[in-house]
Amino acid sequence: MSDGIRIIPFRPQYRDDCIFMILEAKNALGRIPGLNEDLLDIEANYFECGGMFWVALNLQSRVVGSVGYNKRTNPCEADLHRLFVKYTLKRQGIGSALLQCAEADMREQNIKTVYIHLGHGAEWSESRAFYQKHGYAFYAEDRMKKDL
Repeated sequence: MSDGIRIIPFRPQYRDDCIFMILEAKNALGRIPGLNEDLLDIEANYFECGGMFWVALNLQSRVVGSVGYNKRTNPCEADLHRLFVKYTLKRQGIGSALLQCAEADMREQNIKTVYIHLGHGAEWSESRAFYQKHGYAFYAEDRMKKDL
């Protein structure tokens, strides 16, 4: 992973920087950068629902990555959300470190299966390859899962 990058649980002071990083990452992937409503109140949409959310910070405490999860109705299952890395820092291990952080926490929470919903089209090929490299498998055209 890039030198000086640290992963911490989300704090409200990083909200705007996190949103900006995600919009910028979506744009770099060729997607229309729309705002995900859950990012406006991460505390309510993740922490208060039994989930978690982390940010990766550089030496200047700027957000360069993010990941979160929410538990499903079955408490042994969760959905992974918002795994993004600043587009200029990809392929440096930040995404893998964020994913490992989330998976380790889910294991501690006795979550056995993680689900991911991906989009369609060529702009999702990078995400598909990333998750497959980390042991996720398709169970539907745009959905993957992994048993922890």
